[in-house]
Amino acid sequence: MANESEFVSIPNVPTILAQVQEERELNYEQKLALEHATYSIRTTLAQAKKLIKALMEHERITEALAFKIVEIWPTHPDDVKAIFAKERFTLKEDEVEDILQKLADHEKG
Repeated sequence: MANESEFVSIPNVPTILAQVQEERELNYEQKLALEHATYSIRTTLAQAKKLIKALMEHERITEALAFKIVEIWPTHPDDVKAIFAKERFTLKEDEVEDILQKLADHEKG
């Protein structure tokens, strides 16, 4: 793998690390990532992909922000606002509520 980077959703991490584990033993960081992902999964891989696509339909949500939202899975408006704190814009209350609703719609039951 030549310095390629791409975003990976939390539900995809165990699959990727399982493939790595078939080839060799996981290093310390990879084991921590697998443990974190296992406990942090809030949706299925298919639902995560749909959610990322739905979030990116909003003109101000980039791919990086969409993946971050899925990773953190905010449950409160302040959590959503914290994700966007470094951005050059502030989300309106209805935009925050829309993000929270999309998360609720895609959470596994």
